[in-house]
Amino acid sequence: MSTPPPTASRPAVRIGVLVPLTRPGWVEAGQHLLAGLELGVGEVNEGGGIAGAPLELVVRDTAADPRTAVAAVDELAGQGVVALVGEYHSVVARAVAARAEAIGLPFLCSSAVLDALTDEPSEWVARLAPAQSHGWRIYAEFLLGAGHRRVAVAVEPSVYWASGTRILRNCLAPHGGSVVEFDMRALSPEALCEELVERRATALLLLVGYPEPAVSIVTCVRRDARLGEVLVGAPAGQPEFAEWGGLLGDDGASVPFLRYLPERLGELGLRVEAALRGQLGGAPSFVAFEGYDAVVVLADVLRSAAASWPHVAVEGTRGAISFSRVPGIGVWQWAWAPVQVVDRDPAEPGRFRVLHSG
Repeated sequence: MSTPPPTASRPAVRIGVLVPLTRPGWVEAGQHLLAGLELGVGEVNEGGGIAGAPLELVVRDTAADPRTAVAAVDELAGQGVVALVGEYHSVVARAVAARAEAIGLPFLCSSAVLDALTDEPSEWVARLAPAQSHGWRIYAEFLLGAGHRRVAVAVEPSVYWASGTRILRNCLAPHGGSVVEFDMRALSPEALCEELVERRATALLLLVGYPEPAVSIVTCVRRDARLGEVLVGAPAGQPEFAEWGGLLGDDGASVPFLRYLPERLGELGLRVEAALRGQLGGAPSFVAFEGYDAVVVLADVLRSAAASWPHVAVEGTRGAISFSRVPGIGVWQWAWAPVQVVDRDPAEPGRFRVLHSG
């Protein structure tokens, strides 16, 4: 699958796109990411492309599987793509980054946040999304500010979820907070509710797969009258997408999550938001903006005589983008995209409320 071949006298500049478009990948996130990428490429080509050559996206579905993604990297490299872009799932992005580094192919990670995207410092890999340690620290600040010290996490095995739990624990402990983990391989949602009552948890965070078991957990907690005052949170951003509301209805409101948007979009952001809304048939998520901004960055790199990540200086939909070395982060990092903690307004679930900014 690829964008329609543009008509131009010069061969297209091909960019490999890695996105989750089928289960168990987060399909809606993949669709929004691809929509942003396609919009950005269309605008670049309308503006003359890259030195007269059109950009072309060559899209591969990762289905949230690292092995599938690595095979796609090799295939795309064989087809002569000049760079890779995309990926939402951190474990997949990590595998892509390792392979891109090994073969010397630039990779701009648009959306995955795991701090350790590479084992060693990389010259080939850059990232737009804020590192998990940055965003989840802001989420921990929100929890503390709202008075939550006894936090429970419903978890499944994953380097991403384990990293998130560690960040939360490290941020809460100095303030007298605690984090207790519940392994959802061993507990039903009903058994989890019993544990929450016994431990007197004031907040439950969903560090599990979506839609299941996340949806079943939320439904069960909301139905339990003993847990009416317990905050249900989803730092990874599940409630950002329309599917969440469709599956949970009113139960999906008041679930704080992280998203990477400013409180107010500028002129470029508003124009792109309108275009994405028309393309998607609904409100674009922050992931769609990440896709658009990724193309803005790649176009800048490809047009530059000194084409490298540290020379990027562009205006994206969410602010000025440049890359630097951040302590503890092995890739070239935009430090930082705007970070908000938001939820869906229970009085109007289609509207987001900003609860905290960092």
